[in-house]
Amino acid sequence: MIAPPLTRDQPRNTANPVDDPQITIRLKYGIHTVFLFVMVDWSFSRFTTELLSTLRDRYPNGLSASIAQPQPKPLPANDGDVRVAYALPKNPNDLAQGWKNLKAQPSDTVSGKKLADMCCLAFALLDPDADDDDVEFRVEIPVLEEEEDDL
Repeated sequence: MIAPPLTRDQPRNTANPVDDPQITIRLKYGIHTVFLFVMVDWSFSRFTTELLSTLRDRYPNGLSASIAQPQPKPLPANDGDVRVAYALPKNPNDLAQGWKNLKAQPSDTVSGKKLADMCCLAFALLDPDADDDDVEFRVEIPVLEEEEDDL
C-alpha cells in the first residue's frame, strides 16, 4: 500500500518529514546572543522589526558591548530611528576571525541571503542615514579557561 503524499497542513513528525519553513538564527551583539525564530520568506525589514521588538522586550535598558564596559547602549524607541546591519562570520567555526557585512537590503529575504537554520549573524545598530561600508560589528567571544588539576 502506498501512502498518500504529505502536505504542509499535517503536523511535522517522523512520519511527516516536510521541511519546516521556520529557522532559528543566532544573533550576536557585544556580550549578548539572541535566538530568533524566523520564516525563510521574511524580508529583512520584517526580520529587523522582530529583532528590535525582541530586544526591547528582553533588554529594556539596552545592550552591553563588552564585559569591560558594561554600560548598556540604549535601544531606540522607534524602528524608524535605527537601521540594523547584519554580518556573517568569516569562519563559521571560529567567530573570533571576524565578520563580513551581509549588506542586506530591507526587501531582501532570509532565504535570498542563503541563511540556514542555526546560522550565526552579528548585528550593529546604526543611524538611519549611516553608511553600510564602515560598519563595526562588536561581538565579544567568550574565552573558556581550563581549570588546573590539583593532583
